[in-house]
Amino acid sequence: QVQLVESGGGLVQPGGSLRLSCVASGSIISIYAMGWYRQTPGKQRELVATISRGGTINYVDSVKGRFTISRHNAENTVDLQMNSLKPEDTAVYYCNADILRVMGRRGDYWGQGTKVTVSS
Repeated sequence: QVQLVESGGGLVQPGGSLRLSCVASGSIISIYAMGWYRQTPGKQRELVATISRGGTINYVDSVKGRFTISRHNAENTVDLQMNSLKPEDTAVYYCNADILRVMGRRGDYWGQGTKVTVSS
């Protein structure tokens, strides 16, 4: 079994900052890409940022210059530092990881989501 657990969501005023964290645990051999996605009611889940095992990073245009993704391979964690938050960043944020498990099984895993609300 593999589990991804997010933390760090909450309520913040526009212009404020939050840091999301995600840790993967279970029968993991290796983790390839990790990332953060977000979803608002009635809309499809969208990519926010991804980071490969080697450190190649990709951001959606709307968060470039404001969000920073990082990971710690030895600890199976990925973080998302969110600065200069805007009301349109309000969403449920999901952690995602491409994981190689024991017995050679590889799959795409998701966390349960953490809610971020940007409001005055």
